[in-house]
Order: sequence, then structure tokens, then C-alpha cells
Amino acid sequence: MIGNLQFQTFYVSKEESNCPLIAKAIEIGKEFEKKGFSINFNEIIISFKYGKRVLINADKTNIKELKREDFLEIIDYDPLKKVMLLMGSKKPNIDSSTHWLIHHARSEINVVVQINDEKLSKKLENKILKTDFEYKSGTLEFAKEILKMLRDHKKIIIKDKGILFVESNINRLKEEALKTLEELK
Repeated sequence: MIGNLQFQTFYVSKEESNCPLIAKAIEIGKEFEKKGFSINFNEIIISFKYGKRVLINADKTNIKELKREDFLEIIDYDPLKKVMLLMGSKKPNIDSSTHWLIHHARSEINVVVQINDEKLSKKLENKILKTDFEYKSGTLEFAKEILKMLRDHKKIIIKDKGILFVESNINRLKEEALKTLEELK
């Protein structure tokens, strides 16, 4: 396991993704920047279901400045063996495995945005359902608890970490995320 990752990574290819959804992810980053939110833009994870794959931005990429090479395609992930197959050249985020599991456990979810910002989660904790567990990010237990909460909600606070939005449609997710962040200005 590399660094703080809870899984092993194997790169099937170091090529950049040609996924057409990259433009949508870049658009979200630009929209967040345009609104002037005071959040850490290096701690936002955007993922899309792309057939059986998951498109996700790499670790520590600034979503205001996303480029095609900042994305990875998760080709496959085995949560029991803790092995992830990737396409791309950068390191995956610790929450990549959780995003993979969300996309594959819930067929109606096509896009996930996770904003890792403790201050933001504290401001919203009385308005949005909050997890009460303290599992490590990237573990199967962490993902299972989040999936349990997502049965009835499309946005949740991850205790001491941030906020997670899920949706079937990118435009609805963008509207909800922007509305939620706007309320905090």
C-alpha cells in the first residue's frame, strides 16, 4: 500500500483518459471558482460513472485548474483484495475506493462530489445528516457506512472530513452543491 492508501494500485496504462465527461468535471471546478467559495480546491473529489469504469480526479489536484491529465479511470477495484486497476499517470485519492463502491453499489448514482473541508462540515452539521462513525477513509467499513446513509439522502456530512453529494444527473448535483455552498456565504 502506497502512503496512506488503504489499497494497492496497478496502472494498466499511463495514458490520459479520453472520457467525454472530463469537460463536465472541469466545468464544475470553474463554477465553484467563479462563485468565490472559500474552500480548499485541492481537497475536492469529483467522480463519474463511465460505463463500468469510474472517472475521478487524482489526489491533490486543484479543481479550479483541472486538465485532462489530472484524471484517472478506475478500471476495476476489488475491495476484499484491496487492489485497484487504473488508467492515468497520477496517484489516486484515498477516497477513490469509496467513490468506486458508491458508483457500483447504486446504479442510479452517476456523479459524486466530495468536498473535504472540516470547517464546512461543522457549519452544515445541524442542517444535513452527519455520519457518526470514525472509520479510516478508503476502508470498506467507511464506504459501507456512507452507502447506508445514501439510501435515503443525496448529501451527507462525513464526520470530521467534509460533505458528499450524489446524484444521477450532473446538472442537478451542481445546482444542489452550489445552493448548499451559497447558503454558507
